[in-house]
Amino acid sequence: MIAGTLELFHFTALLNLTTFNLKGNALNGSIPAALGNLTGQIHESLFTNLVKLEYLNLTNNRLQGPLSPNITNLSKLKDLRLTDNFFSGKILDSVSLIPNLQLLELYKNSFIGEIPPSIGLLTNLRTLDLRMNKFNSSIPRELGLCNKLIYLGLSGNSLSGPLPPSLSNLGNLSDLRLSENSLTGEILTSFITSWRKLNTIIIGDNEFSGKLPSEIGLLTNLEYLYLYNNSFSGSIPPEIGNLQNLKMLDLSINNFSGSLPERYFKNFRAMIEKKQREEKYDDDNGYYLSFVDMIVTLKGQDQLLNMLLDTFTTIDLSSNRFSGRIPHSIGNLKILKYLNLSHNSLAGHIPSTLGNLSDLESLDLSTNKLDGEIPSELTRLTFLAKLNLSMNNLVGHIPQSNQFSTFDNDSYIGNLGLCGFPLTRKCNDENGPTVPANDVKFTSKTLIVLE
Repeated sequence: MIAGTLELFHFTALLNLTTFNLKGNALNGSIPAALGNLTGQIHESLFTNLVKLEYLNLTNNRLQGPLSPNITNLSKLKDLRLTDNFFSGKILDSVSLIPNLQLLELYKNSFIGEIPPSIGLLTNLRTLDLRMNKFNSSIPRELGLCNKLIYLGLSGNSLSGPLPPSLSNLGNLSDLRLSENSLTGEILTSFITSWRKLNTIIIGDNEFSGKLPSEIGLLTNLEYLYLYNNSFSGSIPPEIGNLQNLKMLDLSINNFSGSLPERYFKNFRAMIEKKQREEKYDDDNGYYLSFVDMIVTLKGQDQLLNMLLDTFTTIDLSSNRFSGRIPHSIGNLKILKYLNLSHNSLAGHIPSTLGNLSDLESLDLSTNKLDGEIPSELTRLTFLAKLNLSMNNLVGHIPQSNQFSTFDNDSYIGNLGLCGFPLTRKCNDENGPTVPANDVKFTSKTLIVLE
């Protein structure tokens, strides 16, 4: 790793240089004048001496200043990576005049202003990553002209307004990340029918509304669907059951309603069976999938995931208006690791089939209307590290074997009919419930036993 500044030496022999990679150092101050100066603006000599440059990577340094308009001199540039620095100012139209540019990564800087409409001139662009900056205004409709785009990352800015209909032209899109903005409107059917190659949708923390189109079932390549913290409403379309490759489903903090029919979960094959997958190898990070803008509620706490194992599986339907019973078919998802159905209006018993979730590490069913006893089958969940059954109408003896001996009082508070360790309420019979489950009525302070 290089720290500090690059000392001056002659770069005249590098006139034919095509690749320049200084990723992952601690560069600050200036790069020699023969290349340029990144303390204020990029020195003009960088663009006059290295005009054959095709690959420029200055990722993960401490470089600063605006982009120079002279960047257009790098007419052969295909790959520009300035991620994780302190660059600022606006993206000038000059960036859009680099005709061969295929990858533009400006993630995690301090760029401001609107995304220039001239971005539509980059018709060879395959990756556009502008996440974690200070862009505002709306998404330009001209972005729809970049129909070779595979990756579009605009998360963590201050973008507003609806998605322009022209984005339906992005038929090659595989990865869409728009989270943590103020985007509004509905997800148009034309988007879903055009984005048939999508693998990843992360659009949480916005102001999207309306129903989820039934055409979502057409996205059979989809593995990651993150719609958390919006204003979506209505029931989940049954067609979501067509997403056999789905590994992460987060619809939390919305206004979804209705029941959770059995068929929704029967076809999530990627959560049911372990199988050999084609490894997704990244030369920097190994066998991981990068999700640097994904916030996931794990074991009761929001966590920002920087790296995600390809085997990670989760379902989060919390903080909606779902009602009815928990489907028994969820018990088929044998490699599910995190399940959160909290803060809904789900009723009935906890299905004993949840004991089949042998890989489960976190289970949150809190703040619902569940009743009956805690199934003894849940003690088979030997990987369970977090359990929250609080604020329901559960009754009877708390199971004591395996992981259940490790959970504290917080896992059960608000269930006036539960008894046994770790609660102070003793059971009349150590091997069974104090009273039958169907003979209990609750008031705010007392437990009344009916004869």
